[in-house]
Amino acid sequence: MPFLSLLVVALMIGALVDIITRDDSQVKHLPKMVWIILVILLPLIGSLLWFAIGHEYGDAGIRLPRMRRTAQGGRSGAAETRPAPQRPIDTRTTEQQIADLDREIEEWRLRAEIEKRKREREDPQGEA
Repeated sequence: MPFLSLLVVALMIGALVDIITRDDSQVKHLPKMVWIILVILLPLIGSLLWFAIGHEYGDAGIRLPRMRRTAQGGRSGAAETRPAPQRPIDTRTTEQQIADLDREIEEWRLRAEIEKRKREREDPQGEA
């Protein structure tokens, strides 16, 4: 029986979250506050009534996720339906990232120094 009471509590919480987050124009038959009180006082009956007649599902009805078909004609698994990340995730620590930035800055400084020395070799009388 504890499993059944956990199921009723989960149903009640789901109904309350749905009632609170739903727009007033999508609530049918009673105001939102009355639905909330009904679900709290009569968790099982109130929740079932809410999901059965209390709100509109929109123009398309209930949207159920569909599995995509693979090239072989079968259904693909849930792991294949997730989109690939747009960019690689940087797993370096902050210290590693700072060290890389320090190396880049040092490289830029050295390149600037090399360019300066090249210019001095090409034009030795430019300073005199």
